[in-house]
Amino acid sequence: MIEELYQKNLMRLAANATGSGSLDAPDLEGTLDNPTCGDRITIQVKLEDGRITELAQENRACLLCQASASLLAENAIGLTLGDVETVRGKIEDILKNGESTATSPWEKLSYFAPVKEHSSRHICVLLPFNALRDILSGKI
Repeated sequence: MIEELYQKNLMRLAANATGSGSLDAPDLEGTLDNPTCGDRITIQVKLEDGRITELAQENRACLLCQASASLLAENAIGLTLGDVETVRGKIEDILKNGESTATSPWEKLSYFAPVKEHSSRHICVLLPFNALRDILSGKI
């Protein structure tokens, strides 16, 4: 069953570590933890007119969270809080239903469909999206 989770496309996303590192003088920064498994992610963003112009992420997390954070960083430039909430809703739908109606550039969200059967791991995938949403909305 674990083999289902760690597919090559997820391992590639995690290995890419897109956005890994930190920004000089970020506009917003926040850290979110998953106490059930120990995942932790810090996200920093620079904004212009409510849109992300730069994003960096540092995480100490499982492969699923790393892959999710990398995918988020690949696509973050230009996003608003509303966009982040929309994409978060799509990935949550994939985790619940195992299907994806996501379109490019978010088609890679479908990589997370095998996580559907592992509800305890849903938070691992959602953590980067939750952190970015909370940062942009001022919750953290």
